[in-house]
Formats: sequence, structure tokens, C-alpha cells
Amino acid sequence: MIKKLLLGLLLASHVVCADDGYRLWLKYDPLPDATQRANYARSAGFIAVSGNDPVLRTAASELQAGLQGLLGKPVPVIGSAAGRTGGIVLQVGSDPALNREGYRLASRGNNLVVSANSASGVLYGAFALLRQVQTGASVANLSVTSNPKVKLRMLNHWDNVNGTIERGYAGSSLWKWYELPERIDPRYRDYARANASLGINGTVVNNVNASPRFMTDEYIKKVAALADVFRPYGIRVYLSVYFPASKVVNGPGKPALKSADPLDPAVRQWWAEKVNEIYAQIPDFGGFLVKANSEGEPGPQDYGRTHADGANMLAEALGTHDGVVIWRSFVYKPAENADRFRAAYEEFTPLDGKFHPKVIVQVKNGPIDFQVREPFSPLFGAMPKTPLAMEFQLTQEYLGFATHMVYEAPMFKECLDTDTHVKGPGSTVAKVIDGSLHGYEQTAMAGVANTGSDRNWTGHTMGQANWYAFGRLAWDHTLPSDGIAREWVQMTLTRQPKAVQTITDLMMRSREIYVNYTNPLGLHHIMGYGIHYGPEPWLDKAPRPDWRHTYYHRADSVGVGFNRTATGSNALSLYTPQVQQQWENPQTTPLPYLLWFHHVPWNQTLSTGRSLWDELCVRYYTGADSVRWMQQQWAQMKPALDPEQFDDVAGRLAVQQKEAIWWRDACVLYFGRFARRPIPAPFKAPDRSLEEVKRIVDIYQLR
Repeated sequence: MIKKLLLGLLLASHVVCADDGYRLWLKYDPLPDATQRANYARSAGFIAVSGNDPVLRTAASELQAGLQGLLGKPVPVIGSAAGRTGGIVLQVGSDPALNREGYRLASRGNNLVVSANSASGVLYGAFALLRQVQTGASVANLSVTSNPKVKLRMLNHWDNVNGTIERGYAGSSLWKWYELPERIDPRYRDYARANASLGINGTVVNNVNASPRFMTDEYIKKVAALADVFRPYGIRVYLSVYFPASKVVNGPGKPALKSADPLDPAVRQWWAEKVNEIYAQIPDFGGFLVKANSEGEPGPQDYGRTHADGANMLAEALGTHDGVVIWRSFVYKPAENADRFRAAYEEFTPLDGKFHPKVIVQVKNGPIDFQVREPFSPLFGAMPKTPLAMEFQLTQEYLGFATHMVYEAPMFKECLDTDTHVKGPGSTVAKVIDGSLHGYEQTAMAGVANTGSDRNWTGHTMGQANWYAFGRLAWDHTLPSDGIAREWVQMTLTRQPKAVQTITDLMMRSREIYVNYTNPLGLHHIMGYGIHYGPEPWLDKAPRPDWRHTYYHRADSVGVGFNRTATGSNALSLYTPQVQQQWENPQTTPLPYLLWFHHVPWNQTLSTGRSLWDELCVRYYTGADSVRWMQQQWAQMKPALDPEQFDDVAGRLAVQQKEAIWWRDACVLYFGRFARRPIPAPFKAPDRSLEEVKRIVDIYQLR
């Protein structure tokens, strides 16, 4: 009786206690249905694991903590299941159906077996089993086999030594560099737990605009302390590199060099010694991430060398160590009459086949820069001899920071599922990334992290879903966006079926709503200058032509949009003929990409039956109105949600609604000066002038 009373109090306290979001999707509160708890408990009488492998022990402890929380009963960890039934067995074996990190969940006799070919695989299987329980899936007659489709599944942190995060909207850096290595913040372990639960196995801890301090002994020791925390969770640490570090960092009794030329023997020796120094302290170090000769960052081209020369020098420095060099393709030079769309393709495709086997070229999903919608980068499929990694952005640099709800999985899938046609139909971007199209041995997918020191990790509660979705898709890019959203809602917000469906639907519509009130029909790069927040389509002065927003939309009295066909920049020619055919005719180009490839007259009739100007207005107005619908849907969820999480999202939706109108007014007033047409009925013209809207932008930009 006392035990039942205590359990009842525990369940009741879960209902009334606020949830600050810290636990993410690892919420192991007791399942509300007693019958369901009892059914699961019959298969969880114990957890059997043998050996002292630290990752295996982590798998056992995570499974134990999760099941004890979910089932409201203790689950002992034992050394052997011999002669025992009704429990869970963790084991490493040799299963030809599994790759190194894959796992199998299976019912054998009266036990559940989590098996893999490595300890990391068992860990991922343990978290998968917990996910089954959290989402109410049956574990009877269990038979699940899962292999990651990509080998390196990574977060890229843009964190700086001073505690700031470039494009971070959830507080300061997780890494307290001034405390490391002596003090280990408990949050580091919780970060590792969250990543391991998704199968993320690597993290780059510093900004791609890297400080040379990370190549000093002082900071290598700090990074080594993080690696020690992450190692039991199967996570390897990587470092972003300041390419000319050899000119800045002194060694013991050694002055810095006068050069960073990748073909200089002294420079090559410096890096070889630095690599050995790193591996001496971090034996499972993952390797280097490099941004070079991009946006003012130095690189090999400063010495008349190529990207391949720079990447290969670092790869050769790795020697026999098990590490890689990930070289970013995000490069573009200022040029008045060029098209930034073409830049990475033109710099990297001539180097295909010239990179060291340890080099992976990391490519952003689109050709410009994480815009709200982009066509896939033409590099995907164009470098068959060079492994290409995908780079997605989780932090919402162009998606409203932490005040707008935008579920990004549909955006990720839109790119991954697009057909490049480089080897005929079915040659999707995903098949380029996972290596199946070109036979890449090294494969990788990276997400620019949206984590910070805010208690709930991502600022906006719903931003957690983008971290979750990235991890799930990096493991298996065939998973559906709505299925991932439903999992996350059940594990993070509520298990009430109607609420789960409503919130899932809301998430699935959120990205398209944002596109409509900011950049409909393929408009792009018209956000606030510098901080990339709010609208500023009128920007026509900047240090570089490709930082001016008029460079991208090219609005004039005739129409709007960037002509990238043969009569314009001809960037469309970078794709296969089959892809070109989809986008070369403005009459048949899908509307989401229309203004990416065509300068379209304001009065041209679109497939909707409306003129371009009227269609733009419809999208801006209905997009802004849809945020009110989002608010209404969310308000209905209040009884099913934790009060603190409900209030957090409700408050941010109020901000989003105000700013959606700001975007709408700014864009219809600005583009209306070129179109010289009335705003179509039933929509009303904004109550404020363009000059008033511009003053709002100036305040945000601190001008």
C-alpha cells in the first residue's frame, strides 16, 4: 500500500511540477498507464551486461535509469543472464547484418536482447529500446535491425574562446574554457547523453572562424578533458583549425614559423608534430574541420596553393592516426558581376580526385548560405572521386533565431530526397552523402549546433526538435519528417494522442509558413544585414556586392528574381540536363524555386492563376495570418502540456506573430514600389509607411 501511495504521489507531482526543458527528449517520468507499465516491466526484470568496457557500462546505466523512471520500479544490472529470463541482455557479437555501429533488438526466449558488433552499437540499441518504451511501441516479439547510413554524424559548434557563439541564440557557450580542465561541468555529460541517444558520434567544439589558441598546449588539455567526458558515450572530439596557426603558436623552446605555406617542409613538419601532440592527450581525436580562404579567413590560396594542397598537408600530418580532415567548400570571392551561386562549384570540381583519402569536403545543403529554401548545391554529384559531407544548420540564423517556430526536418528532407540525376533517376543527394552513389568510404553529415547555456539548451523549446531531427536523419535519412516530429513530441511534450497529432501538424506546417511571410516563391537573402534578423530587402550598400540584398532579388520596374539561365549567370548549367529541364522554363519551374532561377515580370500569370505580384502578396499576407492560426492551435494544447513549456512557446509565438507582420509590411511596401500595382483584395495595405518600417530595422541593427 505504501509503495502504491508513493508511486501515485510521484505521478501526481509530474503533472504539477514545471518542466524547464533541460531533460530534452530524455524524460523518463513514469508512464501514466499502469497496465502499460506492467506490460513493459515483464520484459525488464534485469539488465545483463558483462565486461568493463566503458561504453557498454554506459549503455547499461542509461537503460537502467531510463527504465526505472518510466516503469517506476528498480531494474538491477547484473553480470550474466545465465539461467534467468524476463530481462534485457546487452551483448557485443559478430552479426553480418550489422555494420560497426548498427544494432539489433530481438526477443529471444523470454529475454530482450540488444546486440551489436561494437559497444557503441549496443549503446545506440539501448537508447532505441528506451525510445520504443517512451513512445508506447510494443516490445513483444521484438525484431528491429538498424544500421547508420552515414559514418560520421557530427555537430559543428561555432563557439569561441570568450564564451560567445557565432549565430548562437540560446545563451553563451556550453564550454567553460576558463574552468577547464580542472572543473568538469555536469552539463557536458548531459550533452553527451543527448547526442548518443540520437547516434551522433562526433562534435567539433569550436568555431570554424577558429582561434589559434586551440592549437596551444593549454587548450589541447582543455579539449582533452571534454573528450574524457564524451568517450564513454561513443563521441569523438574534433577541432576547427586556424590555417596559419604555425605562424602564431610557439612550441616549447621553438619560435613560431614565418610561413603557413602547405608545401613548405617546415610547415608540414610543424603540423605533423602538432598532430602527435594532440593524439598524445586525446588518443581518439577525430580530426580537423577547416574554413579557409572564405569570408576573410586565411588559407592555402594566400600562398598560391589550392584547397587540395591545404587539405592534403593536414591529412598527411595525421599519418597513421585514425582521423580525417573535413574541408568546407563554403568559399566565394567578391565580384560585382559574378554569381555567388557558382563559386564553390567552380573552385572545387577541378580538384576532384586530387584530395588525400583522409579528406572529406563538407558542402552546405544549398549554393548560397542556409537560406529559408535553396535548391540543392550543384556540388552534390559533381565530385564522384571526393567524399562529400552534408552541412545543415540547426541554429536558425535565417529562420528567425529563437523567436520563430520552424521545424527543419522537412527542409533537410527536401534536400536529401532531391534527385541529382547524375547516374540516372534515383541519384538522390542522400545517396551522394551516404556513399552509395559513388562508393565513398568516408561519409559524414554535420549540423551546425543550436545548443547554448540556456536552461532548455536551444532557447525556443521547439528548437530542440531540430537537434533531434538532425540526429535521427543523420542515422537514417529515409525516416519521414512527420514520424520524427511525432516521436519528439511524445518524448518531450506530451503523450496525449490528440495533442501529439495537433503539435505534429503544427510543426510540419511551420517551415512553409515562415517561407511565405519572409521569402516566398524563391526570394532569398533579403534579411537584416549583419545579424541576419528581420527584413531588409532594400539593402544596396555593403563592403561586398554579394552582401547587398539587391544583388539577389534584382527588383526593377519589369519584375523580380535572379536570372540564372543561359541568358543570365547560367548557374543552372552546373546541374545535369534533367535537373536543368525542371528549372529552365519560368512557365514550368516549381513556384518554390521560381525567383531563384528567373527574373519574372510582375504581371506574369503563374500556375495559380494569379500574377506574380498578386501571388507574392497572397503569400505574404496568408503567411502572416497563419501565425495567428499557429497561436490558436498552440493555445488549445494548454491542458496537455507542462505549464512552463506551454508559456515559453506561447510567448515566442506572440513575438513571431508581430514579426511576421513586420516582414509582410516591409516586403510588400518595398517591392510594391517596383511593381506599382495595388495590393489585391481582400488584403489591406499596411498602416505604416516603408520609412517607418526601415526605422524598425535600424533599431534592430543598432544603426
